[in-house]
Amino acid sequence: MPSIDSLAERLSTYLGPDQVNLVRRAYFYAEQAHDGQLRRSGEAYVTHPLAVARILAEMHMDHHSLMAAMLHDVIEDTGIGKEALSAQFGETVAELVDGVSKLTQMNFETKAEAQAENFQKMAMAMARDIRVILVKLADRLHNMRTLDCMPHEKSRRIAKETLEIYAPIANRLGMHNIHIEFEDLGFRAMYPMRSERIRNAVRKARGNRKEIVNKIEESLGHCLAREDLQGEVQGREKHLYSIYQKMRGKRRAFNEIMDVYAFRIVVDKVDTCYRVLGAVHNLYKPLPGRFKDYIAIPKANGYQSLHTTLFGMHGVPIEIQIRTREMEEMANNGVAAHWLYKSTDDEQPKGTHARARQWIKGVLEMQQRAGNSLEFIENVKIDLFPDEVYVFTPKGRIMELPKGSTAVDFAYAVHTDVGNSCIACRINRRLAPLSEPLQSGSTVEIVSAPGARPNPAWLNFVVSGKARTHIRHALKLQRRSESVSLGERLLNKVLAGFNSHLDKLPGERLQAALLEYQYEALDDLLENIGLGNRMAFVVARRLLTDSVEPLPTQEGPLAIRGTEGLVLNYAKCCTPIPGDPIIGHLSAGKGMVVHLDTCKNISDVRHNPEKCIQLSWAKDVSGEFNVELRVELEHQRGLIALLASSVNAADGNIEKISMDERDGRISVVQLVVSVHDRVHLARVIKKLRALKGLSRITRVRG
Repeated sequence: MPSIDSLAERLSTYLGPDQVNLVRRAYFYAEQAHDGQLRRSGEAYVTHPLAVARILAEMHMDHHSLMAAMLHDVIEDTGIGKEALSAQFGETVAELVDGVSKLTQMNFETKAEAQAENFQKMAMAMARDIRVILVKLADRLHNMRTLDCMPHEKSRRIAKETLEIYAPIANRLGMHNIHIEFEDLGFRAMYPMRSERIRNAVRKARGNRKEIVNKIEESLGHCLAREDLQGEVQGREKHLYSIYQKMRGKRRAFNEIMDVYAFRIVVDKVDTCYRVLGAVHNLYKPLPGRFKDYIAIPKANGYQSLHTTLFGMHGVPIEIQIRTREMEEMANNGVAAHWLYKSTDDEQPKGTHARARQWIKGVLEMQQRAGNSLEFIENVKIDLFPDEVYVFTPKGRIMELPKGSTAVDFAYAVHTDVGNSCIACRINRRLAPLSEPLQSGSTVEIVSAPGARPNPAWLNFVVSGKARTHIRHALKLQRRSESVSLGERLLNKVLAGFNSHLDKLPGERLQAALLEYQYEALDDLLENIGLGNRMAFVVARRLLTDSVEPLPTQEGPLAIRGTEGLVLNYAKCCTPIPGDPIIGHLSAGKGMVVHLDTCKNISDVRHNPEKCIQLSWAKDVSGEFNVELRVELEHQRGLIALLASSVNAADGNIEKISMDERDGRISVVQLVVSVHDRVHLARVIKKLRALKGLSRITRVRG
């Protein structure tokens, strides 16, 4: 069993005597506070904080973090308050303990929501002091190491949460050792039989591979000695969870994954890394396209190394990583290594630490924009699996983005305003679709326009959590303003039928209605009318109760301008266009759907004033509207080209085209054409009628 004395001995190798004594004092305080409490395994509870502090000591963490580790369960489990800790150990330690303390249990609808809410709180605590997450990770690591005492169902739930959130956070912060241990322990708890079978297979394969590994290691050592290069060659084993993921993801057999031999060469300085690379490329042939320089362009979590794959003896593939000792330390301990190399308390964060702060800042921004905790955690999970692509701004700045990112992700990574006003992009100086996935090394330029708005279709292809959150947020605001505007028009139209108007209504009457409907502001009520959640007719009657008798006169239909945006949709069943007689169907949550007056889909509700409203087209209606046409004509060469040129000649645009032969002679073509109004449609049909061999043309309505 580890003791405080053995921990103090370990700490004395890098901390001063006064700091070691402070850690001792925190231990004795925790021991007293947890007196009589036992862990599920039967051990005294204080063994847990001691083990957490030992994990942090292995990472050479500072004394504040170690004291917080000793005290991290005191606030929640013993009734001792934050103020008492602050008085005993100072504000810094009290703040760390408060951030790490198991987050207050709240009543949530689902476990997923509770987990998401807890993670949100943790993100905010991390922003105040990044050491909070390091203590939390050490706490989770010791809990994972002692998971066997837990009931099976609970251990699976903890393992799942670890694999989904804590392992990726450790990876994002560059803490390779903790990341790997989380994955292997989580894998063992989630899938004990699969884990055991892969472990046995690895043990068996290790014996068969020993001879080849020794030979490769020997030849690499001789190669370095020949070139007079100082370096330490180490064999590197794949961990169980990564083997399992590769077997599943790439659908490969165990033998195919295990026939790759991996080595690490650790050297003294960066210059030697590149010289060693040249030496090993002379020794064995490199595999084209498999060289990666993470020293010049580090990964998002600060990881630096040279990666190359070689054809070794007997044609076996050899993966080699070349890095300096400092890079090795950074790769294993990531952001925690900052405290190992940090010389003063007020030194500015740099390297991995600065990147971690930047990431946490981004997480907080997402948290403020997200609609709810589940949406937030879904976006964070996307950002926690950072297979990156590296692209350049036109000025040469490197941007790191998740794999599969598009120009829209890039635009939001540059700035939210750039993303919101983005209309087009140039990739390597050529115009490209916004949905095109970016490749590493590309230069991306965004074309923006003032007044442009995010497109809902972007959500189908953006990859980064930041882009997704900001698009949703902008669409919500846009949808709200459009809903409020439409709601106001609908309510005023009904009020006009009672010879009244929203501006004429007394304030106390409005307040009474808002109180009854449980809305804080008038805009909330108007938004719900615009979205179809409340009927304008019913609200108007409520607002006018006891004041105005309904008048028999019926006001004219509501005018549609075509610029109402997200809360006004045009029915796909009958595709109305300006000039057609139309009616509006109020659909809860969707706003208003515009149908043709004769559409069969709304025949059963068209006379219900609470569901439908008479509409007309405004004189200044703008926009393009799709119409489906069915064209029957004799089959001939270049038929599609003839149709396209005829539509084009009438300033129309073909959105979609499909064709099927009715018999050997007659072809039936379905066209979806974009037009401005009925007059424009008539011009398009006139051009099509002029085609040779045309027998019939009809507009498809439903």
